[in-house]
Parts: sequence; C-alpha cells; structure tokens
Amino acid sequence: MGIGRNEKVLVFGAGKSGIASVKLLLEKGVDTVLYDSSTKLCEADIRRKSDILKDVPLILGELKDEDIRQFSLAVLSPGVSLELPEVKRLKEHGVKLWGEIELAYQYAKGRLAAITGTNGKTTTTALTGEILKSYYQDVVVAGNIGIPYTSLVSGMTQDTVTAAEISSFQLETAVTFCPDVSAVLNITPDHLNRHHTMECYISIKESITKNQKPGQFCILNYEDETLREFGKTLSLNVIYFSSKRKLEKGLYLENDIIYLAGDDGVKQVVNVHELNLLGIHNYENVMAASAIAAALGVPLEKITEVLKTFQAVEHRIEYTGEFNGVRYYNDSKATNTDAAIQGIRAMQRPVYLIGGGYDKQAEYGSWIDAFEGKVKKLVLIGETKEKIAKAAKEKGFLDIVMCGSFQEAVWYCHDHAQPGDAVLLSPACASWDMFESYEERGRRFKEIVRGFKLC
Repeated sequence: MGIGRNEKVLVFGAGKSGIASVKLLLEKGVDTVLYDSSTKLCEADIRRKSDILKDVPLILGELKDEDIRQFSLAVLSPGVSLELPEVKRLKEHGVKLWGEIELAYQYAKGRLAAITGTNGKTTTTALTGEILKSYYQDVVVAGNIGIPYTSLVSGMTQDTVTAAEISSFQLETAVTFCPDVSAVLNITPDHLNRHHTMECYISIKESITKNQKPGQFCILNYEDETLREFGKTLSLNVIYFSSKRKLEKGLYLENDIIYLAGDDGVKQVVNVHELNLLGIHNYENVMAASAIAAALGVPLEKITEVLKTFQAVEHRIEYTGEFNGVRYYNDSKATNTDAAIQGIRAMQRPVYLIGGGYDKQAEYGSWIDAFEGKVKKLVLIGETKEKIAKAAKEKGFLDIVMCGSFQEAVWYCHDHAQPGDAVLLSPACASWDMFESYEERGRRFKEIVRGFKLC
C-alpha cells in the first residue's frame, strides 16, 4: 500500500505519537503537516515539544476545506476519535485514514507480536519483551506501553523482533497491520464512551487478526467465552491458555504449576510460587507471554528463566511501601472495573480502597461484588464518586468516605488504616478528570506515600 512520493500527509494530534509520526515521515522524505484541533495550544506550545517540529508546517484549531484538499492521507494519533467532526470531514473529502500503528507497520521490518485485550496488555507486553531479549539480540518493545511504535521503526532490520501493546483505539485505524503472532488476553466492558456498544468493542479487539494468514499464530484466553468461540472461527494456529482447566493443547494452570501441552507432550513451565507477580490475572499474563515467546521460537528453558526474575510493571499492583504496619499498593493502571477486581483479589489483607476518577460510562456493580469482605473502607474521589457511592449503597456496602482531592484520600487512609491493613489505589476509572495519565496518578500516590516517612 505505502505512501506515494507525491502524497502530502496530515498528522492529526500533537502528542507523543503524533510527533513520532512526523519524525518518521520526514525521515522518509514525505511532505508532512502537523495538525491539532485543541484551542488550548498555541504554536509556541507545539514547537517547544520537540526540535523535530522547528520547521514543520502547523495547523491549529479549525481545519478548513482548503486545508483538507491538500492531503491524500491523514495519520491519526490514538487519542483522536473517528467521531470528531474534523475526522468525518477528512473522510468525506476522500482522505485515507491511518492510525499511528498502521504508519509504523508500513515501514517496520522483522517479526511482530501484537498484544491486545482489556486488561493485562502492559504486563504481558513487557514480559514478552524480556523473554525475547533473553534469546534474540534485536528486540523492540513499543506501542500502547508508552513508546510510540513509529519512534522505533527506523532502527529495525529483518532480524528485529517486536512486541507491541495495541489498544482498541489503535486498532480502529489499522488497515494492513498484520502481526506474525497476535494475542487477545480478555474482553470485558471498557471505553464504551468511545465504542458505545460491547459488540463494537469486541469486534475492534478481534480485528487484530483480520489480516493474518494461515500458519501465523493467535493466542487466546480459553476462559473468556467470547474468545473461546472466536478462536473456532480462525484459520490460524490458535493457542489457548487457561487458569481454570487442563487443556489438551496450550498452556494451563494446575495445582500452582503452569504447564505447556503440545504435540511433544506436557512440560512444566514454572511454579507460580517462583514468580514475583501476584494473582490469577498475572498467571494468565505469564501464560500468554510464554505462548507468544514459544510461537516466536524461544526455547522453554529461556522462558522459564525470565519468568522467575521478572518484576511487576509500574502502576500495576505495585508494592509501594509499608508504614506503621500498613502496606501500600499502587494499582493506578486499573482504569476499568475488571482490572480493579483483579487488584482486590490479589490482596491478602483487609483493604482501604481508593477508587473513582474520570467517567467512561462504566457500571460498578461487579466491582463492588468483588469486595467480598476484603474491603474495609471505600475512599472515593473524582467525577464518578457519587455514581460509585450510589452503586455501592444499592449493593449494601456503606463504609464509604468521599474526599475532595487525591491527596486527602491518601492521607485519610494513612490516618485510619490499622496495622495489618493494606491501602490499595485501584480506581476502576481513568485519570483524566484529575491527572494527565494513570502514570501521573500512580507517581503522585507514590510521592505521597513515601512522604509519610518525613512526617
């Protein structure tokens, strides 16, 4: 498909992915213009983000018809919704729409493993990357994990092996994107404010396989009924993993041991007590990463070796410290109810739970059901706090505290939690009402907790 020599490309979005896209296009000699629809940014704000943008033409604010007529292709950053009026107008004018991962894929080399799912993507991608690095010399870890795929393409060769975390936002604008190994870890309600229906969300997640060919691999969670049935429709090498039952072929957990079953028999991968990761959801991530690595040719002994040393990724049930007998855990990456449920299940102490944040139109009943006597106090913040409190009361959970700020919530837990308790930041919501990202929210939590020593 590619980009023609005489094409002029509009990069939509002046964030990290947009800047990386501009840089790649300029390296390839493509006439490129950067556009951002925000009215909060001025030209100086944009240009100071990167030296790359020093002389790049910019369009800010309104995108006029005469502007649109210049372009044959627009590269959309992941945060740019297809429902924006500007995007609809680009489409009406016949401008091709690619996402940042599609642009990267057009120029990437080597082999690619692409990992999606509602939860566990970052841990699985990071772990897959570490396993691959133990066996291959040239490994790239990129995508939704925080490193734009386009930023690493230029250094790739045919020997490069890439592990990429891919979100539903990115899959919306994938056209020819075709991983050698795809993985869908799970599908539970999320981002319905953007995708509107579960049917649409499921379809987008499953589309990671749409361009794959027979002989390539797809890794699926057997315990996700949607994915179990989806696997039956694929003409790929489907590898399932299961945390609840023994599989004749695939990876499964039995009596605290993860096994790999294949044509050459059943082999032990690792005992979960040798892992530095907590919880069934993390054992599923381990199985998925092991399956991806095995599909890419990594020997089992190398996989096991890395599994025993890998540490949890930042902001995902991350142990932050213990003060006055209370343990603090940063699970800021739990931006939806299913991820937050896993955080609660991983706790082995009574919990002071900090929840709430930006409203993604989620329902919170299943999260509250998972409290199961573990949660002593629900400490709520952000724009969803009233909605969550109402849902909790309807479920009969009344130990609720409403806080006006993030710092107030953390300090409330400090002042009231007893020795033997845990304080868990696991919001079940995005961060955008109070923070730029879940990373910023998690870092702020850690700053406050580590400041307890000084008080």
